[in-house]
Amino acid sequence: ELLSTEGVELEFDMDGIEEIAALADEVNSRTENIGARRLHTIMEKLLEEVSFNASDMNGVQVSVTKEYVRKQLKNIVEDHDLKRYIL
Repeated sequence: ELLSTEGVELEFDMDGIEEIAALADEVNSRTENIGARRLHTIMEKLLEEVSFNASDMNGVQVSVTKEYVRKQLKNIVEDHDLKRYIL
């Protein structure tokens, strides 16, 4: 809803939601398990670019697919020193 005030619409595909959940679980298993707080941080990283540029994206629809999640969080997935990126 916050992004909609800037005219940005987020659409989450089921495969995108499943990828977010899988990634949160993976990071929790490789580092300290902090549960839902991990999911919050992953969502923040996932939408960082959209949030930062929202004022210039009026009328844009962002589809959060599995591919989008992997692209946006590529560094987190590939880097085994995850503490640099996420709580």
